[in-house]
Amino acid sequence: MSTTDEHVDEPRADAPADGPQPDVSTDTPKVDELAFDVTTLPGGAAAALEAVLMVADEPVPAVRLAAVLGLPTDEVEQLLGELADECTRGERPRGYVLRHVADGWRYYSAPAHADVVGRFVLEGQTARLTHAALETLAVIAYRQPVTRGQVSAVRGVNVDSVVRTLAARGLVAELGTEPSGAVLYGTTPYFLERMGMTSLDQLPPLAPYLPDIDALDEGVDELGARR
Repeated sequence: MSTTDEHVDEPRADAPADGPQPDVSTDTPKVDELAFDVTTLPGGAAAALEAVLMVADEPVPAVRLAAVLGLPTDEVEQLLGELADECTRGERPRGYVLRHVADGWRYYSAPAHADVVGRFVLEGQTARLTHAALETLAVIAYRQPVTRGQVSAVRGVNVDSVVRTLAARGLVAELGTEPSGAVLYGTTPYFLERMGMTSLDQLPPLAPYLPDIDALDEGVDELGARR
């Protein structure tokens, strides 16, 4: 037997394995090959943007629209501004407008046609909020986060059922709890949408006429003492 060690070549990392090799041309297409250019669609990017907004059931941020269309955000924001102008300054008045509310964009019926739209939507329904619900919603909007007990202290009556109604309609939601365990409530993005605002800073300056939180807590104690 020879004492000379035999040298065995190690397989190269880039060497093809034994057996038939897959045809890489039939593999799943790359992401770039699956993408499409909205500017080549009928009507271009503006029409594609309109199509997306037509099916939106809530305001859509420009950043999300840009991601869907595959366009830069600043370009989408420019298109949104142009579409909004077309609704009000086009060749003829439109029955809808494109508005920026609740940090997003969505089509709405034009204010000039509110009566006829309301007749269609509310026919046979009782969708309007009661006076008690509107008062409760106002207190929550201006003093949030606030507990039901604090709202009751302002209104002088129990508001549990009213708050449940507002929550069911999506106008208020739970924001957390106080150390005592009481649930804190505040308004929702849907509230801003319905009010036509982008932030709570746009609320009319009514807050100075409402008691502060310390006064509300004192009112809660007084209500509890009377029960």
